Amino acid sequence: MKSLDAIGLDERLLKAVTDLGFEKPMPIQEKVIPFLTDEGFGDLVALAQTGTGKTAAFGLPLLQMTDVSIKDTQHLILCPTRELCIQISEDLKNYSKYIQEIRMCAVYGGTSIDAQIKTIKRGVHIIIATPGRLLDLINRKVVKIGSIRTVVLDEADEMLNMGFRDDLESILNETPSEKKTLLFSATMPREVMNIANRYMNSPTEISVGTKNAGAENVTHLLYMVHAKDRYLALKRIVDFNPSMYGIVFCRTRQETKDVAEKLMQDGYNADALHGDLSQAQRDQVMHKFRIRNLNFLVATDVAARGIDVNDLTHIINYNLPDEIELYTHRSGRTGRAGKKGTSILIANLKEKGKIRGIENQLKKKFTQMPVPGGKEICEKQLFHFIDRMKNVEVDEKQIEAFLPQITAQLELLDREDLIKKFVSLEFNRFLEYYKNTKDLNVPEKGERGERGDGSHRTGASGFTRFFINVGDMDFIKPTTIIGFIKDFTGMKDIEIGNIEILKSFSFFEVESGFDEKVLAGFENRTLKKRSISVEIAEAKSSRSSDSGRSKGGDRKRNGSGGYKGRSPQGGKGRSSGGGRSSRGKDAFFAELRSGKRGDNKKKR
Repeated sequence: MKSLDAIGLDERLLKAVTDLGFEKPMPIQEKVIPFLTDEGFGDLVALAQTGTGKTAAFGLPLLQMTDVSIKDTQHLILCPTRELCIQISEDLKNYSKYIQEIRMCAVYGGTSIDAQIKTIKRGVHIIIATPGRLLDLINRKVVKIGSIRTVVLDEADEMLNMGFRDDLESILNETPSEKKTLLFSATMPREVMNIANRYMNSPTEISVGTKNAGAENVTHLLYMVHAKDRYLALKRIVDFNPSMYGIVFCRTRQETKDVAEKLMQDGYNADALHGDLSQAQRDQVMHKFRIRNLNFLVATDVAARGIDVNDLTHIINYNLPDEIELYTHRSGRTGRAGKKGTSILIANLKEKGKIRGIENQLKKKFTQMPVPGGKEICEKQLFHFIDRMKNVEVDEKQIEAFLPQITAQLELLDREDLIKKFVSLEFNRFLEYYKNTKDLNVPEKGERGERGDGSHRTGASGFTRFFINVGDMDFIKPTTIIGFIKDFTGMKDIEIGNIEILKSFSFFEVESGFDEKVLAGFENRTLKKRSISVEIAEAKSSRSSDSGRSKGGDRKRNGSGGYKGRSPQGGKGRSSGGGRSSRGKDAFFAELRSGKRGDNKKKR
């Protein structure tokens, strides 16, 4: 490994980073800094996990390249969130403390735009910005980026996941063609590749670790439970790890609120981070978490983006993310800067396929662990308490005045009784809570779900498959459908299975036994003034090639024999005389996707 002074940095920058405690460059810095400090460098795609030192990798060369004699903005750094924007700005200020002439400005929403405008009008060499606020300032003619030399896209995959694609393209179209573009990302999904292909000129790729893989020093643990026991499993995992400091990831903001509220009611130092919070509330929660007044932050993926908190011991996936790449982002928040971390997944048997997908991407296997029982938890808590007691620092001066009275009150207790009472004072609540608790582990043979009233086939074991007449053209995402189900039915803990988003319609699975509640919940619902129609569909696994018919039957029909609700094209469903209702609708949709229906139409 090279030393800091061997990677081509200016002496003033070297002095600043040495003051910060840097001794040797991290792998991404060792590869990227010499590339960017070499005169005539080109575009760059750098792939490395969160927390591997990417800010210094691009920030130090940018500072070195800045010409302080020119007042115009020379470098633009784009990042997904306010928190990351502030963090990068603070890091660059620390790196440039011996180059006082460099001026920069952090541009982000949730704060006064007027103050940012004043700073920019005074002249800045580097702008660090979130896409939305920067585009606003460009449209106001405050920020001019027509002559910038370098654009950095930091956490590019996160920006695209958050829906910033159009903003990014609008910004990049304002930049000069001769600029250098540096793209930094933890993963390389198709959307990031498209940006690279469209806006970069034959970029050099530098990777640290395996592309799209997880951090090497993160252990991945799996706990398999029934869906209804998910929260109980979470509590046991937390109690079994008494020194845990981490983030609990949920899929929806409502689930985030529910889990955080339950944890707080049960006496844990936890709070929620979600999109309904104001910026002031968000800042307050994050401050408490950073100073460890909170042990647990319960958050959605969107709300947690850009959070930069060191020394997290654990990440807990209360639910699997909708996109496999998001698991890499979640787990990458622990095990930073060479430290070890643990990423925990609480799952049920129907999610095994998705778990295998994550394992394939990570190039690692989950270690399946048994959910700890009451005895193991009590033992772990007891010895954690004893270790804390042994290591506590005694302030002799402060306690000295009270010792005579304390001694007098305890003198009738012998050593053994004193130890028992002292331990029990702290420990009795655990013993009481975990007395006669049930085993939460799922047997390997699996769980058989009920089929409701038996009038239709289910999807995955124990799940009913539904058709809904909205899809990709309506900007529907899996999280949208999850929100619909939980909000419309009022059942926050209902288990949701596979979700398939197609162009003009979609399918989703919900645990069996709640069919009527789901159907009733979606009645008279609209999306952008269009009626939403939900019906029970046949299971994927029940399709048959025999005469094009489905063994599993059709979607539920109304009393006249026609399809209840609307067809995917928006018209009324046909009756059985129309020729379509006697066939499985999934088979019909499959024909549409394969092009067969179009071919038949032409022949007519």
